Amino acid sequence: MTVDLKRLVTEGRLQESLNIDQVPTEEMVRIINEQDKQVALAVERELPRIAQAVDLIAARLRDGGRLFYVGAGTSGRLGVLDASEIPPTYGTSPELVQGIIAGGPEAVFRTREGAEDSREQGAADIAERVTAKDVVVGIAASGRTPYTIAALEEARRRGCATIAVTNNPGSALAAAADIAIAPVVGPEVVMGSTRMKAGTAQKMVLNMLSTGAMIRLGKVYTNLMVDMQASNEKLRQRAIRMVALAAETDEETAARALGEAGGSVKQAIVALVAGVDAAAAREALERAGGLVRQAIALAQQK
Repeated sequence: MTVDLKRLVTEGRLQESLNIDQVPTEEMVRIINEQDKQVALAVERELPRIAQAVDLIAARLRDGGRLFYVGAGTSGRLGVLDASEIPPTYGTSPELVQGIIAGGPEAVFRTREGAEDSREQGAADIAERVTAKDVVVGIAASGRTPYTIAALEEARRRGCATIAVTNNPGSALAAAADIAIAPVVGPEVVMGSTRMKAGTAQKMVLNMLSTGAMIRLGKVYTNLMVDMQASNEKLRQRAIRMVALAAETDEETAARALGEAGGSVKQAIVALVAGVDAAAAREALERAGGLVRQAIALAQQK
């Protein structure tokens, strides 16, 4: 696929940074910062599509599907990053959210730019992983990356739900998706360096997609990440604090309840708020499908 770079918004030349190589350093970073301020506004314009995508992802995950991010270069790395942070934050299996990057795992650390040109590999990388229950998010600043387009097309052919995250409107990637999210951030401070504004916008969108889906799946109670894995001392202290905040009690009581609940933040919260023991809290959570508010209500009925 031949790409006419001159027609891509992300490949334009930013007038405000034409002399960035000559200005004092403080002015240099001020120019970058002024451009970064525009990113959140560009993402804001895409909120209706982002919300649709969150609901679609949550529905697929609730039905036994998985979420795959796929991309090349910076876009692929951002997908891998988001996927890798879901298990410790929300207590999920590493299989639930996965990142696929052109060139394989080593491309996360060592650039393999040529990998993005292979449509065959993009389709193959998806074909060997997905089922019709899954949802696939293709990420590409240009919206013209052959690897990512082919991956999304293959995902759709196999019955997956498909979402595009790009920074150029009306792209081929958007055309391959059920939902297209396209925050237009304009030309980069350094022409074509889409790890900057475009990458920041992509990161913000992926944060919303995964966080929103986890909230819809009941992994957040009020604004607390109640399915987190307390795998080190800092996180164990955070778990105690979350239980104390949710149950409006002191940390000593929270720590005791957490111990009785085998380290389960959700179970400790239900036990304390509903005034039941750990076994009853666990049973209520099972009946409520892991949703804390519903579990509290069920436990209080007894």
